[in-house]
Amino acid sequence: MTQDLPQHFADQMGRLLGPEFPEKIALAVSGGGDSMAMLTLAHGWARVYGVALHVVTVDHGLRPESCEEAAQVAEECAALGHPHTTLNWHWDGQGNLQDAARRARLRLIGDWRGDIAHVLLAHTQEDQAETLLMRLVRGSGVEGLSAMADTRGMGGWHIVRPLLSTTRAALRHYIDVLKVPYVDDPSNEDATYERVRMRKAIAALGLDVAGLSDTAHRMDRARTALWARAADVAASYVTQGSFGDLRIDRDAFARVERDTQLRLLAAALQWVSHAPYRPRASALEGLLDRALGGGGGTLQGAEVRVGKSHLQVLREFAALKNTLAAPPLWDGRWEVAGKGIERYSLRALGPDGWAQLPKDAALPDGLSFHIAQTLPALFDNDRLAGFAPVNFGAEHVVRLCSDEGSFVASLLSR
Repeated sequence: MTQDLPQHFADQMGRLLGPEFPEKIALAVSGGGDSMAMLTLAHGWARVYGVALHVVTVDHGLRPESCEEAAQVAEECAALGHPHTTLNWHWDGQGNLQDAARRARLRLIGDWRGDIAHVLLAHTQEDQAETLLMRLVRGSGVEGLSAMADTRGMGGWHIVRPLLSTTRAALRHYIDVLKVPYVDDPSNEDATYERVRMRKAIAALGLDVAGLSDTAHRMDRARTALWARAADVAASYVTQGSFGDLRIDRDAFARVERDTQLRLLAAALQWVSHAPYRPRASALEGLLDRALGGGGGTLQGAEVRVGKSHLQVLREFAALKNTLAAPPLWDGRWEVAGKGIERYSLRALGPDGWAQLPKDAALPDGLSFHIAQTLPALFDNDRLAGFAPVNFGAEHVVRLCSDEGSFVASLLSR
């Protein structure tokens, strides 16, 4: 496949980014064989199509050699004529190392990219198969077993994975023939990491990587169909509130099949709290059972309140009450307008702020105490200085952005 790789790469780039290619794209290159192969392929492709490449390496500082490896990538980029940047990250020891490193890598790249809208990652067919097995072992459903997407929106920019149908062996053979330098990270053989254990299991059992990858793609088709069903239900039975909350018709929701109930509830929690990940299955199932039984509850920074006719999903005040905010507020849905804002603190209104509102304040439709206490307000020490929903302190305004988007559309874009 070595001779066909450049054409295959070009075909994938055309499918994912064409026909009008951006003026510049970024590549995340660690120095390993997969990413160095991607750099080599992208270099040849970019010369043909006139696209500028910008290369970034995230040095996680987990091994003494990582600094030298980043320097090796920089040296190769200089030889090819592409600008290179090294971003540094240091683990604070909290949480799962690989997950923390992955999140930090995306955050650092997102902050670094400037106006570059597409960043290429070198995930391969093996990565797809390993991810499927990892999630299978964890008991994931359709959602978790779906294929890693070849494009993924990150809020203002996109991850692009042009090598997902390419094997690691083909990439290594390609750069070995071309004598492109690369490093072999010893952690790739460390069985304390889950992904390495899956990699070894695939080899030991002789599992078909292409077959596992195909299964992930079939699961992704099923996932798309299930989200379309959830969007249809949401369009009929979910009402989007004026203050970032959602209302779900209780009787109609109770009649829907359980998978769609779980899917809608998870999406509603993420929508309201702007959480990046779906709640864990066991916690989500428990909350759904309580909600169907009339109990409600909290999860992932959101609260489900059960009324006679509706389930209401809103922010959880307890998750916000100790948060001092700075723009962009909460999840970027709020904006601050007015001068002199720096003299005030921004935090959730809370019960203390609610108690300071004028007794004759006119509450707009949809604004209850439970919602109001979670909304951003301006304080001068403990004194309420501004709360836009009731036009209190109008000279300093904290307001909901008009481009919040549609909850139903967010389901279809998953």
